Amino acid sequence: MKLFRQLSTRRLVLLVASIAVMAAAAGTIAVTAFGGGGPTPPPKPLAQAIHDALTAPEPQGITARIKFTNNLFPSGALLGQAGSALMSGASGRVWITNDGRGRLELQSDAGDAQITWNSTHLNVYDASSNTDYRLTLPAQSASETGKTKSPPTLDEITSFLTQLGQHASVSDAQPSDVAGQAAYTVSISPKHDGGLLGSAQLAWDAVQGVPLRVAIYAQGDSSPVLELKATGISYGPVSSSDVDVSPPAGAKVVDLTPPKSGADNGSKRSDVTGLDAVQKAVSFHIAAPDSLVGLPRQAVRLVGGSDHPGVLVVYGEGLGAVVVFEHAVDTSANGNGMQTGALPPVSLDGVTGHELATQLGTVILFDRTGVSYVLAGSMPPAAAEAAARALK
Repeated sequence: MKLFRQLSTRRLVLLVASIAVMAAAAGTIAVTAFGGGGPTPPPKPLAQAIHDALTAPEPQGITARIKFTNNLFPSGALLGQAGSALMSGASGRVWITNDGRGRLELQSDAGDAQITWNSTHLNVYDASSNTDYRLTLPAQSASETGKTKSPPTLDEITSFLTQLGQHASVSDAQPSDVAGQAAYTVSISPKHDGGLLGSAQLAWDAVQGVPLRVAIYAQGDSSPVLELKATGISYGPVSSSDVDVSPPAGAKVVDLTPPKSGADNGSKRSDVTGLDAVQKAVSFHIAAPDSLVGLPRQAVRLVGGSDHPGVLVVYGEGLGAVVVFEHAVDTSANGNGMQTGALPPVSLDGVTGHELATQLGTVILFDRTGVSYVLAGSMPPAAAEAAARALK
């Protein structure tokens, strides 16, 4: 699709290294990347296979049947969410036009989940809770509007893969049979600082250049934590009625769009870094020990607006880093104002927090002495809890 083949070399890094985000944001679809009795393409160097995918003729549209697997949340990680198609996985369909619109529909006993997108908005409707999650996408700059980017050259892709190889192990382009389609599959895994991430896999149509399967694996697990694949696919025009679908009128709306930065939210505020400088800029005590669970403190940065400034503290590097966000408790919003009802409680030395434990990492939210904390890292719950206890 357009987004896939117009990626710059820098964005191609995000495509390979952050494959799950790419799948959700770009509406990529997938097909099973392992044996289905169909044809396989000839062996080809990875750089050449990627270049051919980015320069392949653009399909008029895509229609596919898909299967979504979600083993991210262990039993008990989320309270009352087991029935959601988004939480437990499901089968469904996807439609994608060649002008940047699409719809992905999943069916389950609890009701459908539906994701729709265009060039300006992303909507996720979860029928199990009758909730419509809305996100306004960043607007293109005037210089980008209507501008067609050239795909990276073969030399640029080769150079990128060489640089990537310094930080990650990247497989060759493996010829595969993808639901009857000739395809290539590539696997990438971090060489160090990968946290709980084991590897990611991407398969794409060898002729059409369309992404066909994405999968994320945790360390030591041969089954994917997250996988989106298609069980059947066809190329051709897609009707607007297939993608221009709205949630029910009575759905609860949750707007996930970050607030726009005000005049005092600009670069001058974001340039305040270092523990001493940031501490002078906020009224609450910053908990930022020199190290956290063995990881050295790397950065302290002021974030947010003057009405409610926050602090971002980073420990370690790469995917294995621990990130801590701190801000004064907003009493007008009843504590930190975050929805924690679906998260199990966790005891942190006399303070009750709420924990989201997944196969790829842990997030803990808690308040202590007038400060709200959000701690996130690609680590097991026990390590995250030890880190949270050390924030005093």
